[in-house]
Parts: sequence; C-alpha cells; structure tokens
Amino acid sequence: MKAFSVRDLKNNPSAALREAREHPVMVINRHRPEALLVHLDDDSLLAEPGIRRALATALYRERSLSLGQAARFSGPSIAEFIQHVSRLGIPVIGGTSHTVREDAEAIVEWRSGSAQPTRAR
Repeated sequence: MKAFSVRDLKNNPSAALREAREHPVMVINRHRPEALLVHLDDDSLLAEPGIRRALATALYRERSLSLGQAARFSGPSIAEFIQHVSRLGIPVIGGTSHTVREDAEAIVEWRSGSAQPTRAR
C-alpha cells in the first residue's frame, strides 16, 4: 500500500488514481490516515456481498444517484431498493425536480407492474 499526503493528492490526483489501480492508496492528513482510495475497476471488490448495495445507498442518500440509478447499480428491483432505503429512514422522494420526476416515474412503474416487481434496467 502506498501513502499520499493531502497535499500530494491535491497537487497530483492522477498519480494517486494510477497508483490505486495497482493497490489501495492511503491518504494521510497531518500524519494520520484520512481516507483510502480503492480503484473500482476491479470487479472483485464490487462483487463482495453488500458492497454494491452499500455504495448505492450512500450515493442515493447524498442524492448523487436517483432512485432508479441506485436500484440499477445495486442489483435488486426498484421495489426492493425502496423497501431497503425506507427501512434505513432515507426518504424515497426528494431532491431536484429532475430527480423527483425520475423517482416518481420509477414508483409508478413499480406500482403498475404485475405481481412480480419490475427489475431495474
């Protein structure tokens, strides 16, 4: 594992990302570990149980992904993802008018489906 200071990361983020392709990179701030960079092109990490769902949930909570995008990324149907985030207390509807529209369309699609929940595309 290689370490980069925050200053090194700020001055040359490409070098840290190149290094992360080979192995995780520790980001050091004031001589203390601050973050860990892991290259996500390695499918083995994303194949670990729960990693995709955890990433999708975190990105949805921060509104970086819409409901449909998060469900597609994490793998379960939209209905299962709605239930998952609801159990965690994360609102299903919210965000900008664009993401609210996407989320509403995803919910309508799910509700109008047959007994089998619609899979995210």
